[in-house]
Amino acid sequence: MQDIPPENYALYTAAAGTCPGLDWTVLAAIGKVESDHGRSPLDGVTSGTNPAGARGPMQFLQPTFDEVTTEHPPPPGGAQPPSPYNLHDATYAAAAYLCDSGARTGEDLPGALFAYNHADWYVADVLTQAAQYQSTTTIGGDNDTTPAALQAINYAQGQLGLPYLWGGDGPTAGEDGFDCSGLTRAAYEAADITLPRVAQDQYNAGPHIPEDQLQPGDLVFYGTPDEIHHVGLYIGADQMIHAPRTGELIQIAPYRYAGDDFAGATRPSASPA
Repeated sequence: MQDIPPENYALYTAAAGTCPGLDWTVLAAIGKVESDHGRSPLDGVTSGTNPAGARGPMQFLQPTFDEVTTEHPPPPGGAQPPSPYNLHDATYAAAAYLCDSGARTGEDLPGALFAYNHADWYVADVLTQAAQYQSTTTIGGDNDTTPAALQAINYAQGQLGLPYLWGGDGPTAGEDGFDCSGLTRAAYEAADITLPRVAQDQYNAGPHIPEDQLQPGDLVFYGTPDEIHHVGLYIGADQMIHAPRTGELIQIAPYRYAGDDFAGATRPSASPA
């Protein structure tokens, strides 16, 4: 959190309050990913545009910014007329855009982020950064995301869009895709942590973590303790990366959903399984 300038922090928290269910860390993560909170020396941050035509600390296209601020005028304190280069205006515009795109009450945060920037890697980067900010501001307990967990998440991000493949262990094994436990095993293998191959054994390996203590990098399981049928990699902000089923791609999705059979979570450690 020390890398967030005080002015930015105040605006992220205030603007998030205009959208029920939008956490300030999501806006902070966008600010970090897009422009290092307005400090990037690249074209388009304080003047001009980047190669795609985006501008300002939250990297808006001018027509999009104009449309958003016309429908949702920023509160007093910004430029007149509103400017995408103005931190106040850009932050409130980002909150409004996300809210209109599915972030309200958390109904579809990944979809809202994809609307903001049409790339799966971008969605994953923002959610991971938001989770890091959350972990450093949560009161009580050990909430630091470990380097191994971040390595596992980064690996899983790199597999987004690959197909689900029953029994699949991914490209390094000469296969086109992963199944659910193949993905989680490979993710932690990239962090030099060995997990069992199948979801049931990964669940049994533990250690088990209460749901209210979930941290990025934890594994989330579905089924019953004796009949686990699915596993995903929690990345924060109530989202996971997982390989869902035949015919679908590795994707980001809420880890809890209507009708789910969530069975619990584990936190892989450096101890061999």
